[in-house]
Amino acid sequence: MTNHRRLGATDVSIAPLVLGGNVFGWTADKATSFAVLDAFVAGGGTMIDTADVYSAWAPGHKGGESETVIGEWLKVSGKGGAVQIATKVGMLPGEGGAKLAPARIAAACDASLQRLGIDTIDLYFAHQDDEDVPQEAALEAFGKLVNAGKVRVVGASNFSAARLKSALDLATAHHLPHYHALQPEYNLVSRHKFEGELQDLCVTHNIGVVPYYGLASGFLTGKYRSADDLGKSVRGGRMQALIDTKMGVLAAMDAIAAETGATLAQIALAWLAAQPGITAPIASATSVAQMEELTGAMTLSLTPDQLDRLTLAGA
Repeated sequence: MTNHRRLGATDVSIAPLVLGGNVFGWTADKATSFAVLDAFVAGGGTMIDTADVYSAWAPGHKGGESETVIGEWLKVSGKGGAVQIATKVGMLPGEGGAKLAPARIAAACDASLQRLGIDTIDLYFAHQDDEDVPQEAALEAFGKLVNAGKVRVVGASNFSAARLKSALDLATAHHLPHYHALQPEYNLVSRHKFEGELQDLCVTHNIGVVPYYGLASGFLTGKYRSADDLGKSVRGGRMQALIDTKMGVLAAMDAIAAETGATLAQIALAWLAAQPGITAPIASATSVAQMEELTGAMTLSLTPDQLDRLTLAGA
């Protein structure tokens, strides 16, 4: 497709929406997950983002559930050649230690590859920073995976600007793999964690950014507009503060929806995709209808005026 985007300085090109796999095997059962994955590919999507820790937080789960479902889908669908797989290490303790201990990185990668049923992870993230492990040691561990052909590109998730910069400097100094992608929290109503120093660093170093929580846990779909809406999902309790402070964003989005015919979710993701440094936002879906709506964001182009109005409303 012509609208694919290069992931930072790598040779990986992806569609401008990444499918979040956190729901697979959790709030989306196997059959639903397969249908959502099929719809994502049918809609032009390419990269699927998961993690070894998904969904260890759910009762009776131990982690690896999402990767297992994706692996089963890859085997049954035969669509492995049409997609890229991103997964993560650093939040699920297990063989080799915890977080980013080199032995943990090695063991976790092998476990993810086995669950996914693939030979190479296209994009492997450090899921969170680990100040207990020297950054050089973690980078060396990732380097061994790259050299072995188990990982194609290495990324960082939830890193501060200072720690990302120090990792980049060490990688240059010691000829180790660079973090070529960043996965931060970023959306129209949560901008402070990325905008400024971290965004500038990514733009300067050509790091591809694939932000999560692109829909602010559903607030930016317009589903939560008053206290009466808080019971609509398990996430409703988080919404009161946004209802109290960010209704102006929904008003601006409503106006642009009227102008474009796009849904609020599509507008939120299109705004993200247009921001400096952003390669593709991540969004998850628990139904085919949701997935088909979200893939519409990939072809939505907002005008400079519309983008400015959204940026101002969310400031």
